[in-house]
Amino acid sequence: MSYEGDKIGVDLEKHPNAKRFVERCKEFINEVQNLTPGHELEAYLNKNYGPGNEFYEDFCSYIRRAVREDEGWVATIEMDGPKYRRSKVALPNEDTKYLSITTVYMDSQEEYSGQYHQHPYGEINCVIQFDETAELKGMQGWQGAGWTSPGPGTHHYPQVRGGALVALFFLPAGRISYSANEADPQPPYL
Repeated sequence: MSYEGDKIGVDLEKHPNAKRFVERCKEFINEVQNLTPGHELEAYLNKNYGPGNEFYEDFCSYIRRAVREDEGWVATIEMDGPKYRRSKVALPNEDTKYLSITTVYMDSQEEYSGQYHQHPYGEINCVIQFDETAELKGMQGWQGAGWTSPGPGTHHYPQVRGGALVALFFLPAGRISYSANEADPQPPYL
């Protein structure tokens, strides 16, 4: 299942902070453009681009401010009420090395599962906490502040626990599939 908001990006001329944010994302993408999503990239990102890294801190600053001040460009489409929202910030294009940039806001103290999906080409996902106890479940387990990177062909429910966070994710070619089943086998490299 797709949603109309998945087909359009944010109007960057209308939202100057979103425009600055996308420019910063492009700088990050230029640094990681030749790396393949998966558990090795996840470990690499957490070691080299985690909390304290300028990119990570800048992403957190832009996203937290946009949500707190309701700037209208982060996770604006309700999926399951106000505690589970998403939006495309930028569609894949030459400037983003054909990665889409998407934000998903999730908020739950108890384990909460979003919409089941598959990553045909993998995903690079920056976990931005609003509550320091908030965690997102990736393919390698629960992750607080830092990164997850599901590899190509993986599928799961996005899950949150311990509070609010934004999953800022970069999808190669913007590819995501909502037709996967829990019973489908995971790729053998997991």
